[in-house]
Amino acid sequence: MLSRSMKRFLSLHDFEKAAKERLPVPLYAYVSGAVEDEQSINANRSAFRRYAFRPDVLVDVSRIDTSMTLLGKRYVSPAGIAPMGLSSMTSYRGDVAMAVAARKAGALCIMSGSSLIRLEEVMDAAPGTWFQAYLPGRQDQIDALIARVAAAGVETLVLTVDTPVAANRENNIRAGFSTPLRPSLSLAWQGVSHPRWLFGTFIKTLLRHGMPHFENNYATRGAPIMSSNVLRDFSDRGHLNWTHAADVRRQWKGPMVIKGILNPADARRAREMGADAVIVSNHGGRQLDGSVAPLLVLPEIVEAAGSMPVMIDSGVRRGTDVLKALALGAKAAWIGRPFNYAATVGGEAGVSHALKLIHDEIRRDMGLLGVTSLEAIRRDHLADA
Repeated sequence: MLSRSMKRFLSLHDFEKAAKERLPVPLYAYVSGAVEDEQSINANRSAFRRYAFRPDVLVDVSRIDTSMTLLGKRYVSPAGIAPMGLSSMTSYRGDVAMAVAARKAGALCIMSGSSLIRLEEVMDAAPGTWFQAYLPGRQDQIDALIARVAAAGVETLVLTVDTPVAANRENNIRAGFSTPLRPSLSLAWQGVSHPRWLFGTFIKTLLRHGMPHFENNYATRGAPIMSSNVLRDFSDRGHLNWTHAADVRRQWKGPMVIKGILNPADARRAREMGADAVIVSNHGGRQLDGSVAPLLVLPEIVEAAGSMPVMIDSGVRRGTDVLKALALGAKAAWIGRPFNYAATVGGEAGVSHALKLIHDEIRRDMGLLGVTSLEAIRRDHLADA
């Protein structure tokens, strides 16, 4: 039964205000912000407003099926939880909460390689969760990481390829967020002035699990969040290229997805290399500012991908957004920040409620569009707005 506290959240948008009140300013800035002038993050939302619907009417929509099959698995909905780093800093055991909620709902979920909980723990709690890897800088480290991921029982591997160098996240600096976190009076005040987060997430984590570390960038445990080695851990990817991805493809026996594609030529390259799918993404506006909104290049990439499934993230917030992406050829759509906020506010129960909200929106919007299955959604259901 839905708790009284959850009933006030009627859409994914509603979780952000509550999470902002609960989180210390630096952590909220880390989750909500993007880079430089935030052109890309704003363009991501604007792109969905470029399209309007042309519904079919007098269609029997008394039975609607929102489910779909992707990479050999059946899911209840085409909307999934995107990977988000440091989720267990914004909510207690956040990665586990999101993965478990998704598994119970039959929904898609990707765990972030920049997480602070060991991937083995998440896979034990929620088998079938996808894992997103940031490749380390040396081949021996890559080989060891991929072997570890396989040993953990991961079925679907996602390689994020749009982070060759560190992005210019000025908003983080202005808000006092840094990696590593640096103790200061202002940071201490942020904790004291946000007691629900301090005691419900941070102190609870310290007492039960110790100082959080970056657990999944390598085969071995990474640096703690307050270590100067964190910057080194994230600074050695500039030389990585398609040869490294091809080597991973040869090692990895299960489905492999390339995330961070914005160029049709790269989609073709991924297909020729043997990738099983791609995710069109500009990292939620968190990498190269001014990069194109994924929705705008989605049709070109779908054409270049041929029979390879294409998915999308960055800016998806509503069931209508998901349907627009599907009409343009996407197989699934991933949503990030709102699920982070939902976990911040309500833990696993918050994520479960958020998943139900987006699932219900998709079902309702399909009925209003006049379709009873995802396969029935067509390009001519959209008009230029």
